[in-house]
Amino acid sequence: MSKVDAHVLANWLDDTLQTARFKDYCPNGLQVEGRSEIGHIIAGVTASEALLRVAVERGADAVLVHHGWLWRNEDRRVIGTRRARMALALKNDLNLYAYHLPLDAHPALGNNVQLARVLGLAPALRDDGSPQTCGPDNLVWLGEAPDLKTLGQLGERVAERLGRQPLVVGDPDQPLARVAWCTGGAQGMIADAADAGASAYITGEVSESTVHLARETGVGFIAAGHHATERYGVQALGQAVAERFGITVEFVDIDNPA
Repeated sequence: MSKVDAHVLANWLDDTLQTARFKDYCPNGLQVEGRSEIGHIIAGVTASEALLRVAVERGADAVLVHHGWLWRNEDRRVIGTRRARMALALKNDLNLYAYHLPLDAHPALGNNVQLARVLGLAPALRDDGSPQTCGPDNLVWLGEAPDLKTLGQLGERVAERLGRQPLVVGDPDQPLARVAWCTGGAQGMIADAADAGASAYITGEVSESTVHLARETGVGFIAAGHHATERYGVQALGQAVAERFGITVEFVDIDNPA
């Protein structure tokens, strides 16, 4: 079985995802150091206790996720669920790699481009071939749904492709023109989507204020699920790791209705 040095992998991931570009809410990269060589990775959306237990049961050397640990403004004490998760990783010598905003934004492996692939969205491109974006850190992508004509049809496509019923705010018959999207908890960026001329905005979550902004700006809003919209970037990243280093990477989907 092929193996890769844990720090060689960390450096490759950091370089590939350009982590230094982002001012994030958590540290990106190797968050917990485990055994020195890695031949088997379990990939998932969140470094939950359930995902860690799967990694232990399957004899993995590392866990690769989008949502890691050590978030800004969290209680820093190692107690309760944090203690249980950390103890599980340390006892079993697991490496934990986590990439948040860098994985959202990557133009080939990221959550936004992968969600576009799953939903059949066509990103708009600049003259240099990079995606047209807006919002903080250019996290909101812009484009169109070439074979769909209405907000209602877009909502149906989301339900079909993601396997969950989304919340849709707006007239189902509203015509689609420019579509904006940003995976996860990006409901606060609906104003950026509106300023960019979007007729519809897709993200993961919804807040009370989001509904009013959608109605007042005329932007059709779709909350498709935080977990549901962010399952695809880590799968693409895991596949890239497997191809680059010849190691085993398994994606495990720990169900989450949020």
